[in-house]
Amino acid sequence: MGIAKYEIFGTDGTWRVRHDGKAENEYVTKEAAFEAVIAAASIALRQGHDVTVTAPSSQTPTGAPAK
Repeated sequence: MGIAKYEIFGTDGTWRVRHDGKAENEYVTKEAAFEAVIAAASIALRQGHDVTVTAPSSQTPTGAPAK
């Protein structure tokens, strides 16, 4: 089978998921985008695809990386 890659990207209030070169849907939170990705990735995995999901790390209000 193929490879299903999902990339979450955006900023507060506008998050998207890139898959197959497209980023059609918009999500208010990064977590909502992640939940959508996991549902799609689960189907791809069941179909026999390799699955890769990437998401940016969160930062604190000061801009420092979250611990």
